[in-house]
Amino acid sequence: MSAIIEFSHVTVSVPDKIILSEVSFTLNAGEKAVLCGKSGSGKSTVLKTLLGLLPLQGGAIYFQGKPLDVLAMAAIRRHTAYIGQEPVLGAETVRAALLLPFQFKAHRGHKPTDTQLKDVLAQLQLSADILEQDSSRISGGEKQRIALARGLLLGKSLYLLDEVTSALDDESKQAVFAVFAQPSLTVLSVAHDPDWIACCTRVLQLEDGRLLEDSLHEHA
Repeated sequence: MSAIIEFSHVTVSVPDKIILSEVSFTLNAGEKAVLCGKSGSGKSTVLKTLLGLLPLQGGAIYFQGKPLDVLAMAAIRRHTAYIGQEPVLGAETVRAALLLPFQFKAHRGHKPTDTQLKDVLAQLQLSADILEQDSSRISGGEKQRIALARGLLLGKSLYLLDEVTSALDDESKQAVFAVFAQPSLTVLSVAHDPDWIACCTRVLQLEDGRLLEDSLHEHA
């Protein structure tokens, strides 16, 4: 397997507090990993640090074997979709939100067709009728799945997911699990949901900013 992400003795701190301490792990292509632990253990900090939102006080991060610098940061953002608990869709209607990234030069030539929009929505248990709905009026669970759909339409291969099943019912969760089971997608997630954790192939247990355990879920 080829390593997509490597954390090597990563330490991150804010004034008067270390929030990650000597964290080391490798995430290979196609793996589905979940960061677990109590609130404040450093789970979301791992995702933010990978996105370059927090500076390192020690250690190093590598993306596809290259140290995290300006060029690697650009590569991470090209390949990555970050989706939090309350995604901002950034457009008036769901259709406009899904098509928003395709207004920019990097994606302008890859605007999805109506059929492609409906197909990706169907994968995530969303009706095509939602395309014309006001983004401000749809539920939190629908917003999470619209954000996931946008990443899929953009062809992202690495997904950083922060509690993305928190607002989903069982049927919707199963649809999301099925989508991310694809071998071509690599996932690094934060979750408390036992159903999501059970579907992941790796469990990274954090406590007080330290990685306590890195275990495999052979049955996933």
